[in-house]
Amino acid sequence: MPFMSQNPPELRPDLAPRAHISDAPRHGQPTIGMVSLGCPKALVDSERILTRLRAEGYGISPDYTGADAVIVNTCGFLDSAKAESLEAIGEALTENGKVIVTGCLGADPEYITGIHPRVLAVTGPHQYEQVLDAVHSAVPPDPDPFVDLLPASGVSLTPRHYSYLKISEGCNHKCKFCIIPDMRGKLLSRPAFAVMREAEKLVESGVKELLVISQDTSAYGLDRQHGSERGHRSHIVDLARDLGSLGAWVRLHYVYPYPFVRDLIPLMADGLVLPYLDIPFQHAHPATLKRMARPAAAERTLDRIAEWRSICPEITLRSTFIVGYPGETEDEFQTLLDWMDEAQLDRVGCFQYENVDGARSNALPDHVADEVKQDRWDRFMAKAQAISEAKLDAKVGQRMDVIVDDIDADGIATCRTKADAPEIDGNLFIDEGTENLSVGDIVRVEVDEAGEYDLWGVLTT
Repeated sequence: MPFMSQNPPELRPDLAPRAHISDAPRHGQPTIGMVSLGCPKALVDSERILTRLRAEGYGISPDYTGADAVIVNTCGFLDSAKAESLEAIGEALTENGKVIVTGCLGADPEYITGIHPRVLAVTGPHQYEQVLDAVHSAVPPDPDPFVDLLPASGVSLTPRHYSYLKISEGCNHKCKFCIIPDMRGKLLSRPAFAVMREAEKLVESGVKELLVISQDTSAYGLDRQHGSERGHRSHIVDLARDLGSLGAWVRLHYVYPYPFVRDLIPLMADGLVLPYLDIPFQHAHPATLKRMARPAAAERTLDRIAEWRSICPEITLRSTFIVGYPGETEDEFQTLLDWMDEAQLDRVGCFQYENVDGARSNALPDHVADEVKQDRWDRFMAKAQAISEAKLDAKVGQRMDVIVDDIDADGIATCRTKADAPEIDGNLFIDEGTENLSVGDIVRVEVDEAGEYDLWGVLTT
C-alpha cells in the first residue's frame, strides 16, 4: 500500500515535520488524503482544511488507495521545491487519480495544469473555501451526525504533544530573493484573543509545546495598530507573555531582529517562553544585505546578540543563511564566516541561492557559478558544524529538561531540549531506563555525551 509523499528532509532547512495522520475512518465514510509539503505555515493550512473536512463528515486517509481523493498542499518557495511539488502531484495522480492542488504553487494554476492537466482543481494559499468546494464536487460528503464527532482541538498533523500556532499570514518585506509576499499577500495578523483561544484549547487537549509561526513574527499586530480586543493586545511581546501564562513551552520562530525584540528576552530569562529565537539573518556583509533588500544591517545584529545574551545567558539562537547570492564576492563570503566566528550561533541552516520565477534577484548581475556556491556552502557548514560541536560539548555534565518525542522498539527515547525545535534542530537520546516514559513527557536528564548536532543523556532528578 503506497503511503503519500512527504518533504525530503535534506531539501530545505525550514521544512515542516512529517504529517502524522492517525484517523480510522468508519465503514463507508468518504475519505480524503493529504500530502502536505513546504514549511510549518503550510502544515497549519493543511490542518485547517482537514479540520473543516472532518467537521463535514469526511475521514482522513494516510495512503493513496484508502482515499477517495487527494489534496496536495504545494510549496513554491524555490525551484527545487516546485519540482518536488510537481512530482508529488504526479505521484498522487498515478496512485489515486483524483487530485486537488492547493498552496503556494497554486497561485499560478496554469503552471500546474500545463504539466498536470488531469488535476481536478487548483487553488492558491489559504483559499480554504475553494478547496472545500473542489472536494465537495469530487467526493460528496456523507456525514453521520452520531459518529463523526470533531475533536475540540481540530485535526492535528503533528504529534499530540506539540502544535504549530500561526499568528499571522503574509509579509510586508520586499526581499529580492523571495516571492512569498506575492503568493501570500501583505501582513494580516489574527486577533490576539483568537490566537489565545486556540492556544488554550490546544493546551487543554494535552499539547505541551506551542511553536509560534508566521512569515514575520516580530511584525505581529502592526496591521492592527497593536490594538487590544477582549483583554488581549496584538503585539508580539504581549502575546508571548499571555501564551507563557498557559504553562506550555512556547517557542518563537521567524523573528526579525527589530530593536523591540529585546523586550522578549526578559520573558525568556523569567521562564515564560523558551530561551530560543529563530531569526533569519540570511547574510552578514552590508553590501550583500543591501542587494537582498533585507530589513536589518549586520553591524547592529552582533551588538543585539551580545545584549540578548547579557540578559538571558542560556538563550539559543537559530538562523538561516544564503550563500552564492548574486554578486557575492569571496570577500563578502569571508565576512560571513568571520561574522559566524563572532556570533557563535547555536543552530544554523543554509541555502544555496536559487533563482525563483518572479523574484527580483533574478535580474541582478554577477550570478555565482554552481561550483562556487557548493564550495561556499561546504565551507559555511563546516564552520557551523564546528561551532555546534563545541557548544554541545560544553553541555556535557549539565542537567536540563527535555521533552520526549518518540520511544522506539528498543526503548531508546528521542527527546528535545529547550534549544531544539522539532525536525530542524538536534535531539537528545536516552538509551536506558525509559520503561516508564511516554511520548510527551517532560523529564530531567544529565548530559553525558555530545556529538556534532545531538546529545545523549541519562535520567536524573
